[in-house]
Amino acid sequence: MSDSKQMETHKSAKIAAGAVVCVESEVRGDVTIGARTVVHPKARIIAEAGPIVIGEGNLIEEQVLIINSYPENIQPDTEGAEPKTMVVGTNNVFEVGCVSQALNIGDNNVVESKADLGRNVILTSGCIVGACCQVNTCEVVPENTVVYGSGRFRRVQNERPQPQTLQLDFLMKILPNYHHLKKTGRGGGTPVRN
Repeated sequence: MSDSKQMETHKSAKIAAGAVVCVESEVRGDVTIGARTVVHPKARIIAEAGPIVIGEGNLIEEQVLIINSYPENIQPDTEGAEPKTMVVGTNNVFEVGCVSQALNIGDNNVVESKADLGRNVILTSGCIVGACCQVNTCEVVPENTVVYGSGRFRRVQNERPQPQTLQLDFLMKILPNYHHLKKTGRGGGTPVRN
């Protein structure tokens, strides 16, 4: 990869107006962050194997790693290694220290502290992945599923988790007082390149 191409890769984050992304976070590669999404300091969003598109109203806490990386058996320079877009829906919460490699995450999910989502998992909507749970299987997790405990037990809840709108509003007011923010677009919610 040429130096100019590599520099372009590092500078292609698009942050919508109304998003709060702390400078101390690492956003690398072709990443799009929707409005009203909050990215805490020390969170890492890394797009290596393709773009990452994060919807509106997501909360990404400290030490979270959201990474679109190549599978272990494929190298970046391998022929036929097509980039796959990682899509994260709206109103999701990624709690402290969790890791997500899932290429498709729906809406209103909670990935609790230290949880780990593998690349082949599709998290539908309204799911909760409990603290320290690993979900590395090749599967579509049904709506409103709760994964919990050391045995990764599962149950279906009656209602989806409530969106964290009050917490997002609070953080959007407070974080700019204590942290520098990455530049966002002005006006109509169209993402801009940083």
